Amino acid sequence: MTDEAAWLPLLQMALRVEQDIFVIRQRGREVAAVVGLEHQDQVRIATALSEVARDLLRTVGGADVSFHVDTGVDGRFHLHADLAPVSPLPDGRYQPQSGAVSRLVDTLSVTTVEGVTVVRMSRRVPASAPTPTPQRLAKFRTELGGTAPASALDELTVQNGQLIAALDEVRSQRDELAVLNEELAETNRGVLALYNQLTEELEETNRGVVALYAELDEKSAQLRAASESKSRFLANVSHELRAPVTAIIGLGRLLTDSASDPLTDEQGRQVDLIRSSAADLLNLVNELLDLAKAESGRIEPDVTDVDLRPVFGQLRGTLRAVATRPDVELVVEEPAAPALLRTDEVLLGQVLRNLLHNGLKFTEHGEVRLRAGQHGDRWQFEVSDTGPGIAPELQDRIFEEFYQVPGATRVGGTGLGLPYARRLVTLLGGTLELTSAPGQGSTFTVSLPAGRA
Repeated sequence: MTDEAAWLPLLQMALRVEQDIFVIRQRGREVAAVVGLEHQDQVRIATALSEVARDLLRTVGGADVSFHVDTGVDGRFHLHADLAPVSPLPDGRYQPQSGAVSRLVDTLSVTTVEGVTVVRMSRRVPASAPTPTPQRLAKFRTELGGTAPASALDELTVQNGQLIAALDEVRSQRDELAVLNEELAETNRGVLALYNQLTEELEETNRGVVALYAELDEKSAQLRAASESKSRFLANVSHELRAPVTAIIGLGRLLTDSASDPLTDEQGRQVDLIRSSAADLLNLVNELLDLAKAESGRIEPDVTDVDLRPVFGQLRGTLRAVATRPDVELVVEEPAAPALLRTDEVLLGQVLRNLLHNGLKFTEHGEVRLRAGQHGDRWQFEVSDTGPGIAPELQDRIFEEFYQVPGATRVGGTGLGLPYARRLVTLLGGTLELTSAPGQGSTFTVSLPAGRA
């Protein structure tokens, strides 16, 4: 490439008014794109041009701008942007207002070209870019001469997009973020009207968000009040029902007592039915009371050191009477010593008894098994059965109050046992999870911390 071809400008422009800064930025980016600079380098040199142009317009009243491509001392091609001030620079020197400008280009200096003092900045052309032969440079000049500069608003729109992309790219670099924030602040001053409009829209949106949060808070308060009312209703109704139901059971026991007048067979069956129904109702009342206490937060765990072996022994003894099906075996595996756990013994017993009772109730063949083991700083209790299993889509619903799994194996119950058990486990600082599949039985796993503060 001849010297004459190298120094024939790709594009020349004049900087005289504020509007020219936007045009120079746009055209600088176009020149960088034409010669093959990567997108980020295009943005960097365009930004450096706008900053230097703004400084020169403010200090010396403007400059003449030209773009060249030549070969550097490193043998690589460089894009030069020369800004020749229309009046002498103060003290013949130039210092950019923003210290970050020099980091946006490879070089930034004041030099003399053919007796004219210019502020020159340069950026190296990537090796992957097409070689700027004289023919290609002529084509570049034709392309650049045939395009018209966009409006300042269009350039501001492009500039804002570039700033946002740059902020995302260098988010982790605090120094670069400070530079880009300064540039963004400068840009925002140029689009103050748009900023004010966006601010008004944002304030309107914030007012809507505040109103929405207020509505959500109101709904939350209503839900809390409804939950408290439900708990009070359950507790009051259960207390009111317990006395008459207990009386019915007592009267039924008196009627069937050997000391009372003998009953006919039909009367005996009717009285037994009354007693059985009353016992079921009393069980429902007791479960409602327990659930109401758990929901209201009136249950306070009494945490002590618990030896699990006596607990398991008691469960084995009390639940053998429930395991009345000859084809179902109750297996309670005693944990290996030492089996110590800091928890509430009564609440833990209620949870395990509830799970075992459920397994015995729904299992027709096979076994119901309780085992426990310590894993790190947690104890895991598994209650498994060989019952019908539970479909995946129903496994969350069984922990809902009053819900019972539909099907041929459905037996009596209130649907309150599992929700109550999960609440108790939560009070103890643990979790209750279910693993099950239709036809493969179910396994309930209680995980509790080995020691509580």
